[in-house]
Amino acid sequence: MTKELEQKFAKELEQHQSIIHKVCRSYTNNEAAHKDLFQEITIQLWKAYPKFRGESKFSTWMYRVAFNTAISLYRKKKRNVETTQIYDNLKELEYHDYDDSIDKQLKLLYKAIYSLNDIEKALALMYLEDKSYKEIAKTLGISEVNARVKMNRTKTKLKNILNP
Repeated sequence: MTKELEQKFAKELEQHQSIIHKVCRSYTNNEAAHKDLFQEITIQLWKAYPKFRGESKFSTWMYRVAFNTAISLYRKKKRNVETTQIYDNLKELEYHDYDDSIDKQLKLLYKAIYSLNDIEKALALMYLEDKSYKEIAKTLGISEVNARVKMNRTKTKLKNILNP
């Protein structure tokens, strides 16, 4: 991979790393697991980046890779992630702590999202990111109509969890 491509990847990753934090927050329940999953998603994004064709937004592609990685690790219950040294340009990527303790409502929302199934988690997070149903459908590989139906069911489920 060329130096220019590495720099482009590092810039995109830095710009959109909040996506990774949101996915991590939904699939982990402690800071150590969050950091491990963040690192694993970053590694998987790096490995998959040469195959990124730009047919969708970088952030949409990033969601898909992040969700697939999180779901794969979650299902396997594999939390012991090996650390990998990434090229010099990626060493400068700073890990920004995601502090959800500031807002109690946000913490409750993430707790509720954590209790959802994998697809519902993905839907809720993308909805919170103001992704269109078209983008959500493309990311999850479902129809736009199916995304709308699933999202409505997920909203209802979240309301019931948050307001029993």
